Amino acid sequence: MTFSTTTRRVLLAFTATGLTFIYLPLTVVVINSFNVSRTFSWPPKNFTVEWWAKAATNSGVREALRWSVLAGTCAALLALILGTCIAFAVSRYRFFGRETLSLLVVLPISLPGIITGIALNNAFTQVLGISTGLFTIIVGHTTFCIVVVYNNVLARLRRLGGSLQEASMDLGANGFTTFRLITLPNLLSALFAAAILAFGLSFDEIVVTTFTAGPGIQTLPVWIYNNLFRPNQAPIVNVVAATLILVSILPIYLSQKLSSDTNNSGRF
Repeated sequence: MTFSTTTRRVLLAFTATGLTFIYLPLTVVVINSFNVSRTFSWPPKNFTVEWWAKAATNSGVREALRWSVLAGTCAALLALILGTCIAFAVSRYRFFGRETLSLLVVLPISLPGIITGIALNNAFTQVLGISTGLFTIIVGHTTFCIVVVYNNVLARLRRLGGSLQEASMDLGANGFTTFRLITLPNLLSALFAAAILAFGLSFDEIVVTTFTAGPGIQTLPVWIYNNLFRPNQAPIVNVVAATLILVSILPIYLSQKLSSDTNNSGRF
């Protein structure tokens, strides 16, 4: 399709406006993390790395980082197992309610986080009688992390088809050998992309975490929210927020690159 010069300029202008609207505030946060001022002042009068050093030695930040990494890793692994199993079931078998199952798996990511958080909190505390804590955070994060794993694996399975597996079994390989030598190598990049994207989603989640975290547990996003307007904490909050922005770039970039790699789907 060929566009006129005017159309290209209009599209370019809208694209530039959209990108500016998204990334300008993030850029301000990163720059402000080097601001010598203790308040959210703009523009910075001078720059310093003092707040980065203090954030690195802050016990609250380090504890929150530990909780975030632990919850994100466990949620990503659990979502990887469950999402992959469901994707195999939907892709390889025909059964009653298959489309309904697919809808139910994808639905949590489209629901507002506050609805999911309230529902999970009520289910844990009122129905199951479970105290909120790390376990409930992991379960809560897994509900929406499953979606990205399911979508990635299902798309790769549909792209692969079943001809390679059928050829392998025709040559005498059993189901486990076929999975180990044929299916798994072709799924590795999709699994890796799904896992790091799920970790990224869990790492910066705050709404569901607020409703499922127990007393004394603060992930990094929750720590930022709780310290946002405390005196003398603004510089460290800026540093932690900037770190979250920078850390989030890598899993998203890798996930997008691996998901779009259709020619070398078995390598990463």
